Amino acid sequence: MNAMDPADTFRQEAKDLLDALEQALLDLEQNNDSQQLVDSAFRALHTLKGSGAMFGFDEVSDFVHEFETTFDHVRKGKAQTSPALIAVALKARDHVEKLINEPGIHAAAGEPILAALRQVVDAAGAAEATHASAGDRQPASNMPAAAAPGDGPAWRIVFRLPPDALAFGTNPSLLLDELRELGHCTVTALTDHLPPLDVMEPTRSYLGWEVVLVGECDRETIEDVFMFLRDGMDLTIERMDAAPSVETGAAHAASDRAAPEPAPKLAAPEPEPAAPPAQAGPTQARRPDTTQEAAAGAAERAGTSLRVAAERLDELMDRVGELVIAQSRLSQIADASGDLNLKAVAEELQRLASGLRDTTMSIRMVPIGSLFGRFRRMVHDLSRDLDKEVEFVTSGEETELDKTVVEKLADPLVHIIRNSIDHGLETAADRAAKGKSDKGTVRLSAVHAGAEVAISITDNGRGLDAQRIRAKAEEVGLLAPEAKVTEQELYQLLFHPGFSTAREVTALSGRGVGMDVVKRTIEGLRGSIDISSVPGKGTTVTLRLPLTLAIIEGMLVRVGNGRYTIPLSAVEECVELPRDLQQRTSDRHFLNIRGSLVPFLNLRELFKVKVPPDLYQKVVIVSSGESRVGLVVDQILGNNQTVIKSLSKLHSNIEGLSGATILGDGTVALILDVGQLLTFGQAFEEQVRKGRAA
Repeated sequence: MNAMDPADTFRQEAKDLLDALEQALLDLEQNNDSQQLVDSAFRALHTLKGSGAMFGFDEVSDFVHEFETTFDHVRKGKAQTSPALIAVALKARDHVEKLINEPGIHAAAGEPILAALRQVVDAAGAAEATHASAGDRQPASNMPAAAAPGDGPAWRIVFRLPPDALAFGTNPSLLLDELRELGHCTVTALTDHLPPLDVMEPTRSYLGWEVVLVGECDRETIEDVFMFLRDGMDLTIERMDAAPSVETGAAHAASDRAAPEPAPKLAAPEPEPAAPPAQAGPTQARRPDTTQEAAAGAAERAGTSLRVAAERLDELMDRVGELVIAQSRLSQIADASGDLNLKAVAEELQRLASGLRDTTMSIRMVPIGSLFGRFRRMVHDLSRDLDKEVEFVTSGEETELDKTVVEKLADPLVHIIRNSIDHGLETAADRAAKGKSDKGTVRLSAVHAGAEVAISITDNGRGLDAQRIRAKAEEVGLLAPEAKVTEQELYQLLFHPGFSTAREVTALSGRGVGMDVVKRTIEGLRGSIDISSVPGKGTTVTLRLPLTLAIIEGMLVRVGNGRYTIPLSAVEECVELPRDLQQRTSDRHFLNIRGSLVPFLNLRELFKVKVPPDLYQKVVIVSSGESRVGLVVDQILGNNQTVIKSLSKLHSNIEGLSGATILGDGTVALILDVGQLLTFGQAFEEQVRKGRAA
């Protein structure tokens, strides 16, 4: 098996860092005085710079270094964040992404972005200085002069790298260079761990370093220099009570060459105030006298997570699916046999296979928050482009969904959110005229609903105009003028290809392409879409999706000689079909289920089955959202674990079917598409209504 390309490893890690940077910048726009958010953005930049240099992405490292240097003015309080600063910083973030994905092409485009960033930061710094001078600060004559290289607190830093650091590409001189950027450094090499020359390994790290740093920096800034190695190294950082004399010239050069001279005599660290705890004394990543214990702890922490290629998870899921099919076959053989030992083994294998299935499926589940975070930037940009103030609220980010479903949800959600902002939310003037707040709200939420996840996109805009939708539908021939349809059926016309009620075409929407893509994608995921709207109050679009696309619990039924599987999550109940409806002696096409009329479909007629029906037919009531329909079958065979197999291209367009599964006896059972069957039921119900009206 080929090892992963280091460049691909960097790109994966850089994507997470860029996402973290983007979220921090967007949060800063709402909370511009949060030092924690500033530090989070700065830390992402610092990590990107170090990783880029380590993996040979010099363009990235150089650009991010300048980006970080400029942004450091904000971190040190010399400039305040502002919408203009955030806008340029987001452009810089996008430029870093281009440098990573397409190296050697976009480097020249970075300088104008950096120049704009410097200009915005300088302007923000000037405004901050003006604001400060108008306040209660000391007169300029009493202000301290700018810090010289040797000014500021003194720190004693002692560190030893992990033994394998050199083998993994760590360069100690780069760490020392980063420390020198923080202030004046006196560096002394520690050679007490050097072994005899005949047993020395060239790739192992034996030296330690003692650094006396004098400069305007805090403990956290120093710790950031070692952020890649903290879990596996010895690190001590102590605040000194007095700065030692500063060496210059030859003495400084000699110390920077790490000559093995005795370390300068240092005063004991001064006692720190009780708060904050982070400044209360030496910071140690690992105590030298507990090396083995800490190493075990570091290994344990490193083993808590593991990045695995998605293809391997898919392959594992396929193997588990085959195991479930084999286990089902073994169970059938054991049931037909009188061998008690075989039955015991089959039951044990069923238990293990079920546990392995659940574990593997849980590995594939990812929090939907990883998807929600992508839309914050889009909403931010749309808000600016459309000149609409929009508040984007998310909830249920911890809700887990199959990774395949999450990956395919991005485009549908983009279309729905863009429509909510472009068509749903009014302008500030229109909202004010209606007595609404100037700021519109788009809310994205996710909740578990049984074996489904319901994802809702809600806006507090103008709502849908049912009369306008109907007029457009009649104009394009989708609806007859005298047709009676429910509000939900009318809203579903919005998903018809080319259908749009927009009065003008914009760069964002209005051509009627997009919502039909949403419907196709959601139906391809075996999901459904519900729309509710209140004129003048807003609209809610709800996507209902299965938790997984790999293995589901199914109800096995027989229709004629064929066997079919119905997703158990969609089944409400099973009832017996009345005798008068079995013989077709009545014109009734509805079942009375505890006072509610439910339309039913006879699957024998739908699938054109010629075999005579069973004497006592059953009706399986299935539902999705508010819609229900009964499916008439000959026999209910029981529940089983259903491994979903895609239909071939030849059969993929057959309506009413979403896939197939292999049963324990090796035969194939088709999986019914509940969403399409519900649509058939609604159309059948409407047809009956028209017939009665005539």
